[in-house]
Amino acid sequence: MAEGDVGFSPQVFVVNSQSKCAYMPRKNKPIWARVGQKVLLLLVAVTMFGLVVQGFFIYFLYRKTEVSVPVCLCGERESQIGNKEFNEIPIPQKMTPRPFAHVIGPNIPSVENNVVQWIHDKGDAIMNQMSYDQGRLLVEKEGYYFLYSKVQLNAAMECSPILHKVVRNTSAYDESIELMRAKSFHCRTPKPTSRATVMEDIWNSFLAGIFHLHSGDRIFVTLENIQTIRPGQADNFMGAFMLTP
Repeated sequence: MAEGDVGFSPQVFVVNSQSKCAYMPRKNKPIWARVGQKVLLLLVAVTMFGLVVQGFFIYFLYRKTEVSVPVCLCGERESQIGNKEFNEIPIPQKMTPRPFAHVIGPNIPSVENNVVQWIHDKGDAIMNQMSYDQGRLLVEKEGYYFLYSKVQLNAAMECSPILHKVVRNTSAYDESIELMRAKSFHCRTPKPTSRATVMEDIWNSFLAGIFHLHSGDRIFVTLENIQTIRPGQADNFMGAFMLTP
C-alpha cells in the first residue's frame, strides 16, 4: 500500500455463541376473541347437524311417497294421490227457473167486475210455473214474490176518479185483500173554445211490492172507469216473479 493512501480498517464484531437466545413474551388474546371463536365453531356445528337432519327427513318423505302411490297392473302410476273426495271437482247442479209471469194490456181494454183483462199468450207475454184465469194470476208455489202493475190513463175527463189497485184472493180469507193502491181525483174545467177539441191529460200509475204468497192465491188488478185507460201493450202490464221460496 502506498504511503500517501489512507487505509480504513474493517470493523470487527464479536459473537458469543454460548449466550442464550432471548424470547419475546407472547401476547394473550382478549376474552371476547376467544369466546367469539368458540361461538362461531358452535354455530358451524349446529348448521351442519341441521343439514344432516333435513336431508334425512327429505329422504324419508320421498320413500314414504313412493310407497303410498299404488302401481297399476300396466306398470304406470295413478295420476291421483290421496282421497278421491278431495280431488273431485264439484259439478254445479242445474238451477230450476223460478215461477214468473208477465201479462200485457190488450189493444181494446176490457174489464169484468173492475178486473182488468190481460193478454197472457201473445206478444211479450210470458209465463212459467204460474197460470192465468180471467185476468188473475194463479200462484202455484209458495214464496216471496215481487208484484208489479202499470197502467196509463187519460185523466182529461171532467171530475174522473182514478183508483188503481193490486188485489189478492186467498183461501185463508173470504174477502179479497188489497195489497197496493194508487188513488187520484181529477176535476178539470175545460176552457171555453169556439170549437170542440180533444184534450188528453196523461197519467201513469205504477205499483210494486214484495209479498208472501201461498199456493192457490190469485193476484189481479182492478181499475175504476176503464174508459180512462189508454190502449197499448207497452203502457199497461202486470207481472210477478218469485224472489225466494
